[in-house]
Amino acid sequence: MSRPAEDPVSPSFLDTPRRKAAIVFILVTLFLDILSIGIIIPVLPKLVLEFAGGDTSWAGWYVGVIGAVYSLMQFLFAPILGALSDRFGRRPVLLVSMFGLGLDFIVQGLAPNIVWLFVGRLLAGIMGASFSTANAYIADVSTPETRARNYGLSGVMFGLGFIFGPALGGLLGSQNLRIPFFVAAGLSLVNWLYGYWILPESLPREKRSSFTLAKANPLKTVERLQAYPLVAGLALAFCFMSLAHRGLENVWVLFMHYRFGWDPQKNGLALGLVGVMAALVQGLLVARIISSLGERRTILLGLLISTLTFLCYSLATAGWMIPVIIVFGAFGGVTGPALQSLVAETVESSDQGKIQGALTSLVSLTNIIAPLFFTAGLFSYFTSEEAIFKFPGAPFLVGACLLLAAFGISLQVFRKSPPN
Repeated sequence: MSRPAEDPVSPSFLDTPRRKAAIVFILVTLFLDILSIGIIIPVLPKLVLEFAGGDTSWAGWYVGVIGAVYSLMQFLFAPILGALSDRFGRRPVLLVSMFGLGLDFIVQGLAPNIVWLFVGRLLAGIMGASFSTANAYIADVSTPETRARNYGLSGVMFGLGFIFGPALGGLLGSQNLRIPFFVAAGLSLVNWLYGYWILPESLPREKRSSFTLAKANPLKTVERLQAYPLVAGLALAFCFMSLAHRGLENVWVLFMHYRFGWDPQKNGLALGLVGVMAALVQGLLVARIISSLGERRTILLGLLISTLTFLCYSLATAGWMIPVIIVFGAFGGVTGPALQSLVAETVESSDQGKIQGALTSLVSLTNIIAPLFFTAGLFSYFTSEEAIFKFPGAPFLVGACLLLAAFGISLQVFRKSPPN
C-alpha cells in the first residue's frame, strides 16, 4: 500500500472515490481539529490557575497573554501556510501541521510549568493556522454546484466539534487536567496517519504559484475592503462584535470558576450547550429569519440580542441563570450569517475570496487583542486586591458596550447605503 501521489485535478477526478475520500478527509480533519481544540478549553485555564498557585488574578493575566500569543501566531502564519500551500501543494502543509499539532499537544500535556505551557500554545498557534489551507483544499476539489454544499458541511463540522469538544474535555478534565491534552494529541496523530494514506493532492503543479513575502503579509488583505464602501463601513462594527465575542470566549472558564465555583465538567457541559444552541439556531432558523426580515434588519436584531445577553452575563448572580442566558443569547447568532449573506450579495464573485480573507484577518486581530484586554486586563484587575471594587463581570459589561456600539455603527452605515 503506497501513499497517494500528486496528480492533476480534472473534472472527471471529482467523481472518483478517491476525490470523495478527500472531501470526507477534509471534513473529518476540520471536525477533529475543532474537537481537539475544544477538548482543552475547559481545562487550560484551570491548569494555568494551578501554575499560578491558585491566584485568580495572576491566572487571568497568564491566560490572557497565552491566548494573545496563540492568536498572534495564527494571524502571522495563516497567510504564510496558505502561500506555502500555493507553492508546494495543500497535502504537505496539512500533513506537517497535523503531525506538529499532535506532538505539541503532548508537550502541553507534559508541561511542568507555565513557561512550557506558553511554548506549547505558541507552537499550537503556528500549527493550527492550517485552517486557511483546509478551506483552499475545499475550493480546489469543489465544483460551482458543490462549493456551497461543501462549505456548509465544513460549518457543520465546526459546530459539531465545538459541541462535543468542550463537553468531552470537561468530563476528562474532571478526572485529571492532563488527560484532555493527550486525547487531543491522539486525535491529531490518528488524523495525520489517516491523511498520509488517504489524502490526495488537490492542487496540480501547473496551477501552483511562487512564494513571495507579499503574499504572506497579513496586513495587505485588509486593504481590499476599500473597493466596497458598504462592507468597509461595516468592518468596524464587525471588529467590535468579534472583539466582544472573543473576550467572552477567553474569560468564560475563569469567570465561571471565580463567580460560581464551576469545575471543568460544568464548564464543558455549558460550552456544549452553546454549541448545540448555535447549531439549532443557525441550522433551522437563520434562513427563515433572513428571508423574513432581510439581512440588514437581521444584523441589527442579532446585535441587540447579543448586547442584552452580555449584560445579563455581567449581572448574573446564580449559576442556574447561565444556561437560560445561553439559550436566549443563541438567537444573537443570526448576526454572523446575515453579515456573510450581505457581503456575498454586495461583493463581485471574483472578489469573494479576497474580501472573506480580509474579514478573517480582522477576526485574527481581535483574537490577539481580546485576551490581553478582557482577560489579562479587565478580569485580572477586577478580581485583584488592587481593584477599586470586585466586579468579575466587567469584561461582559464592556462587551455589551462594544456590541451596542456595533449596532449604532451598523445602523448609520445602512442609512448611508440604502439597499438598491
